[in-house]
Amino acid sequence: MIVRLVKMTFQPEKVVDFVALFEERKHLIKGFEGCMHLELWQDTVQPNVFFTYSHWENEQFLDHYRYSAFFKDTWGKTKVLFADQPEAWSVNRKSVG
Repeated sequence: MIVRLVKMTFQPEKVVDFVALFEERKHLIKGFEGCMHLELWQDTVQPNVFFTYSHWENEQFLDHYRYSAFFKDTWGKTKVLFADQPEAWSVNRKSVG
């Protein structure tokens, strides 16, 4: 399983636009083959900073989503709202203990 975490910093006046876009499209993201989980997190100190947290069966399913026409359209509508460059990590979840 791959865990994907994406940090996005938005222009403060564009937060409402981003949240609306996410709400409109989250069910479509969850519907992509290989997507097992999706959450949207908002920073407690900087309310214009958001994180998407998702689980994917493997890197191939994540890449299929990332290179899809749907993602390109969604990302195009998202990146114009940014105040800073996004950051993204793909990690393997490991048990401790």
